[in-house]
Amino acid sequence: MAKQFIATTLMDGYVDGPHITEVQTGIANQGLYGPDDYVLDEGKKAEAQILTNNSVRVFDATFVIQGRRDVMAANAYADVTIANGEQGMYRNDIIVRKYEKDEMAEIENTSFDVIKGTPSSGVATDPEIPTGDIRTGATMHNMALYRVKLEGLNIVALEPMFKVLYNMADIKKELELLNGKIEKPTLYSSAEKQIGVTDSGEPVYRKTIRSAMTYFSKTSSGYADCTISFGAYLKK
Repeated sequence: MAKQFIATTLMDGYVDGPHITEVQTGIANQGLYGPDDYVLDEGKKAEAQILTNNSVRVFDATFVIQGRRDVMAANAYADVTIANGEQGMYRNDIIVRKYEKDEMAEIENTSFDVIKGTPSSGVATDPEIPTGDIRTGATMHNMALYRVKLEGLNIVALEPMFKVLYNMADIKKELELLNGKIEKPTLYSSAEKQIGVTDSGEPVYRKTIRSAMTYFSKTSSGYADCTISFGAYLKK
């Protein structure tokens, strides 16, 4: 009989000393937040502004990079340097949050970085963004944050490239709002209500009556007339 290796850890429990690794936390967070890269719905959510044609400021955020939570303190910011543009040329640079792991020391860290695009006299295209699968052991991954669009020497736009996850409180509010817009069905009502028109333009009304059906004048589903038990006769 083949042996099976199963590595399990009770994360939410005391098992006689430190026992939870960053790998387990990252895997559990992927199940909670999702497998991709996100900004959580708190603080300034990585808001960015152009300072000069060589500098972009990124404000505080909680990043989730493939399950690794990466927190900038409240009201903190980082100034990211953008290389000079070129007269008459167009370029797209990408500001990223870079995850790296030292294989020897097994120390992980994050930082802001810029992936520089290729200048073009026509339409600028995005540079390739190196990525990896941290869950399966990748030691480097870039989370795309902003596309920095340069025209000549000037930064003309910052385009967000990240997804913001709602927090649970906001999801609850959204669900309550949507549920409040759903018309509650009336099981039995003598009030007549127009609910549409036929192909020929005749109005269609709904009037719900609690009574057993007596018979159809046609046996097929496309009946024309029917009679109900207390004598009412329905046409069409």
